[in-house]
Amino acid sequence: SAGDMFLGAFLPGLVLVGLYMAFILGFALLRPKSAPAVHYEGNLDRDFMVSVLLALVPPLALIFAVLGSILLGIATVNQAGAIGAAGATIMAGYRLMDGKKGAYYPAILAIISLTAIGILLEMFNLNIKNISNSRDAIGVGLAAIAVAGLLGAILWSGWRTLKIEDTLRGVMIDTAKTTSMVFIILLGAAMLTAAFRAFGGEELVREFLTSLPGGFWAQFFVVMAVIFVLGFFLDFIEIAVVVVPIVAPILLADPSANVTAVWLGVMIGLNIQTSFLTPPFGFALFYLRGVAPAAVKTLEMYRGVIAFISLQLIALVIVAFAPPLVNYLPQRTYLTSEVAPPPMNPRLQACLENYLFAYYDEEGDRLKQAIASVKALDFGVLPSSQAKTLQKSFEDAESAFVALEEVKAAEAALAEFEPGYRPLHVEVRALQSDIRKIDERAYELEQRIIRYQRDERFDETDIAKIEAEIAELKARQEEDRAGIPDAWEPEHKAYQKLLTAEKKARLGYRRTVDNAYDELVEVLAEIQSADALAAAGTQIDDLERVIREETPEAAEEIIREAERALNDVAGSNDIRSPLSKARRSKDDGDIDEAIDFLNQAKEAYASELAWRQAAQGSVLEPLAEYEETIRNSIGLRKQSRMPREIALEVAACQSHHKDISLEF
Repeated sequence: SAGDMFLGAFLPGLVLVGLYMAFILGFALLRPKSAPAVHYEGNLDRDFMVSVLLALVPPLALIFAVLGSILLGIATVNQAGAIGAAGATIMAGYRLMDGKKGAYYPAILAIISLTAIGILLEMFNLNIKNISNSRDAIGVGLAAIAVAGLLGAILWSGWRTLKIEDTLRGVMIDTAKTTSMVFIILLGAAMLTAAFRAFGGEELVREFLTSLPGGFWAQFFVVMAVIFVLGFFLDFIEIAVVVVPIVAPILLADPSANVTAVWLGVMIGLNIQTSFLTPPFGFALFYLRGVAPAAVKTLEMYRGVIAFISLQLIALVIVAFAPPLVNYLPQRTYLTSEVAPPPMNPRLQACLENYLFAYYDEEGDRLKQAIASVKALDFGVLPSSQAKTLQKSFEDAESAFVALEEVKAAEAALAEFEPGYRPLHVEVRALQSDIRKIDERAYELEQRIIRYQRDERFDETDIAKIEAEIAELKARQEEDRAGIPDAWEPEHKAYQKLLTAEKKARLGYRRTVDNAYDELVEVLAEIQSADALAAAGTQIDDLERVIREETPEAAEEIIREAERALNDVAGSNDIRSPLSKARRSKDDGDIDEAIDFLNQAKEAYASELAWRQAAQGSVLEPLAEYEETIRNSIGLRKQSRMPREIALEVAACQSHHKDISLEF
């Protein structure tokens, strides 16, 4: 998404700014004459300081508001753009009235309104749907006044930009021109890309890139070099909409690099950014030419940007070999947000288990001691089924450490086998890819022969040439098949066996920890629901009268209400089931049978309530403490979301690229 791309570009942008600042500072220190101080003829008094603050603070505040609203998740990219437009309108309003009375009135009104809105957000619940009392209504009313003040400031400033020097009209015309130009470029690029693909250009590019020796990095280097050269002559929009749709799918499909789309997008963006500096069509050079005096020659500007282009390329190399600079912030923002995926999400398992296995190495003894302590408790107050469930939970928790060792052993065996297997895998997959390409080419030639033979004017010479080419392709294909080493099949089967064992071990670990936590939580929820069960009992006590005296329709509704009260009580099925049977018997007119079922429900209720209340006084506290101990380790996968500190660890792990080519 645009937000992920923005966050991904944030740290690389800081790297680039740091390189720029370090270069300028170092150059100025080595050659002080190249960076002389700017002389100011006026007085450095209060008026000067005020003018400097008014010139710097509002634009910087607007920049922080726009970027900060995105980084903090307050606004989307489009909403942040609206914030920027409103702030720029207010600033334009007082700049156009510079030196006149009341120039800053709209800006002051906007600041007061925003301050009031911020205070009201802290003091009141301003969600209109959640208004529950007069205090909330007063808060919403005051907020409406503050918002009206802010809208008034924006409209006031907009009126000024409309009437003074026809500024707003000029801005709107330039915006319309720019937008139209962009859409014309997009339409033209879409037509060009469609034609390029229709004539097989994309296949040619793919074949060229995939045939390069060196794998992903060779392909990536060629694409980056092409984009860099195109930046000398084309605008960044044309490069983005013509080149990127062709090369991005090819690079993203390579499992040996397994790069993220955000990383690739930021890398291409950093590369395209050099097009602003590269002559002869660099926009930054045109802007500089417009403000520089005639004494500064264009060739001098061209020479001057060489250092900054080099810094851009250095930043590109740094980001290429440090993917977390791009991937970390989007992952961190996503995994710590309100919409973060649960820990059971399949994409998180590898990094989550890396964290957990390291945690077990440090805290394993403490967890084992906690398991042994709770296992030694007396659970005689519990029914046999619940006691067995708890014992099974404790056994599974102990087995988790055995499963963990099995995973580590399988991982070690796979890691030991990979170095010798990887070169063979790369060699064979390259040969197999060539074999598939030959099959495709031979099929195309065979179809061409069929089309020629349907034409009465076909030339036997042309068909003979095509058949000769097919024979040559088949011979090359046989050479490729013969080139596959004899060791491939046994080595491949051995690797697949190790990979399957590793996956099986991981699945075994996951099932074990999930069962251990689910079984514990199931019994714990039943014990903790004793109060809720006791509250539901008042409705059950009156049901005998209802069955005997009320009409079937009224009795059905009252019994259903008692069933609904039990729905929120964990483990109450033994009570609800006879209640449902009693309701159906009452509906059939069999009062005696309904009373029998009701008595069964009452007996089940009394039994359930008795053991739960007894358990609350004896085993609830140690079980709750044990659950809290294992919640973020053995029970982590079953939580609704990861704790922040674990999410940060997983985000750091997820920001690295992982080679998965051996799995294909």
